[in-house]
Amino acid sequence: MTKSSGRGGRPRASSRRTLEDAAGELFLEQGYARTTIDQIAQRAGVGRNTFFNYFATKSDLLWLDVDDTLRALPEVLAAVPAGLAPSAALREALLELAARHPHRGIPLALSQRETIGAEAEFRASGLERFLGVAAELGEFLAARSGRSPGDRLVHAASSAAVAALVSGAAGWALAGVERGALVEAVREAVDPVCLGYAPLLDAGPAVTR
Repeated sequence: MTKSSGRGGRPRASSRRTLEDAAGELFLEQGYARTTIDQIAQRAGVGRNTFFNYFATKSDLLWLDVDDTLRALPEVLAAVPAGLAPSAALREALLELAARHPHRGIPLALSQRETIGAEAEFRASGLERFLGVAAELGEFLAARSGRSPGDRLVHAASSAAVAALVSGAAGWALAGVERGALVEAVREAVDPVCLGYAPLLDAGPAVTR
């Protein structure tokens, strides 16, 4: 028989899911700010060091399913058909990424924002993530359009696409139990961006005279 930790926690386990569940319980019970990493580890029945085997910071727990989806971006970009124009390729990638996200994958920071009080931390910790996505999309667009990754048009288009992706996903997440498919919410948000940049992106690199 597995012995209890003697401190009110679960039997020892080192799985990521156990830590996720423990954190979710504590965030709902006492709020995000009042919950410490030590408390999460204790509730999960593991040591503090085990926590850091899975998460770099406490705020990573606010992005559980989202981070899993974003890690698929390189695979998604590599699978976009080569024959598509740059703007259509960008749209295809964003919609495929949205299609891979689980329907129930709503961050607690949004679904329980009034209870756990982590919206500010959620926004702050999201910046680095979405700057990274914009950089990956910029490299993808540069390769597809024949421009350099530092091209201002590529930078503007990739940044606008990420902003639209975030806007569509946030609206979907906050829509409640009657929400439709994420891919449809993202399509509605990113289509105007991709169509708006199409004449310039799809024309190829600018010719310097």
